[in-house]
Amino acid sequence: MSFKQPLRAGSVIATLDVGSSKIACFIAQMTDDEGGFKIVGVGHQASQGVKSGVIIDINLAEIAIAQSVHAAEKMASKTIKGYPLRDVVLAVPSTSSDSHFMDAHVQMMRQTVTENDVRRALAKAQMKAQKDDREMVHTIPVDYILDGHRGIQNPYGMSGQLMDIDIHMVDADYSHLKHISQCTERNHLDIVSLCSSPYAAGLSTLVEDEIDLGAIVIDMGAGVTSYAVFQSGRMLYAGGVPIGGQHITSDIAHGLTASIADAERLKTLYGSALATISDEHEYIDVPMMGEQNSKADQQITRSLLINIIQARLEETFEMVRQGLTDSGVDAARCRRVVLTGGASLMPGVQDLAQRILSKQVRCAQSLKVQGLPDATSGPAFAVSMGLITYYTERPYEMPMEIASYGDSRSIPQRFKSWFKENW
Repeated sequence: MSFKQPLRAGSVIATLDVGSSKIACFIAQMTDDEGGFKIVGVGHQASQGVKSGVIIDINLAEIAIAQSVHAAEKMASKTIKGYPLRDVVLAVPSTSSDSHFMDAHVQMMRQTVTENDVRRALAKAQMKAQKDDREMVHTIPVDYILDGHRGIQNPYGMSGQLMDIDIHMVDADYSHLKHISQCTERNHLDIVSLCSSPYAAGLSTLVEDEIDLGAIVIDMGAGVTSYAVFQSGRMLYAGGVPIGGQHITSDIAHGLTASIADAERLKTLYGSALATISDEHEYIDVPMMGEQNSKADQQITRSLLINIIQARLEETFEMVRQGLTDSGVDAARCRRVVLTGGASLMPGVQDLAQRILSKQVRCAQSLKVQGLPDATSGPAFAVSMGLITYYTERPYEMPMEIASYGDSRSIPQRFKSWFKENW
């Protein structure tokens, strides 16, 4: 595809990831016209008013977003004097979105396929798929059929009379997006693009060969575990289950009659996805809830703690496996899985995922991007980084860009107009 790049050298864009455990804002400045960028501002704040990726208290969420954005602006002001943050790319949680396929066909206006022909087909599919209670997030061309010939990856310049396109559509719950939009508007921010969270995670953690040959990314967050299937350079499916690291913490608190804070500490210090023989003989102290005297601590074997963790992780991976099976996408051809997200850092997760999913599994590496602080270079911030990549490299998958074809305004201006008209 060849739609124009939305940003040029020196341009600035920000991303906003409103998660269950944290709200993160990244500010990036383009270093060239080819999509290269450096991070000039980072802000993250403990999440408030959000549960399983969904806003449950607008006022608390607004405050947390404001704190995260302010921290990123303060850092960016050292590089960009007087920079006021305005435009943001927003991550959409998988639990609020749906992934499905459509097809569209168009007659060629000329003997060869042009960009206009592709856009007409994509716009036609969007109009057909649009629903009052849903907002379009992605319109991704997956396969082109030209005069009955399938498997065409890039139809531009090819000759034909009739073109069909298989299209992967992702839409999201309107009410959820409206709530986030209210929070951003109160912070004087304009949403210029949407991106599914697992899609962004995949763009920042998968290598090029994995995206082309086929891979599944699983983003293990605090309240949601999202997944996306990639093949032939495209995302073929995205889904998620409302289970994450916070549910493990809750299980530990209930199982050991401990406070949430102590359960989180035990998970961090002694947690693992798989137990070993030595764990049967290692004892750890668990503070009794409400007790101030350490003499009242109970002692348990580390294996008991790990068994609680393992049970929840097994359930999570089994639900992901079932979701992939039910998707209708041939995920079996993707023999590789990449784990990312904060919960993927737990020891033994890779081996457990490999056992349940029956695939090759690797954990995402640290993000290597100019200007990115070490503290925010881990898998927990993969979505924030992927949002920048999506906005700079894949504007042709953005529904508002497709619908606004022929508009002479800049892409950010058209995006703002789109959201104001629809929200």
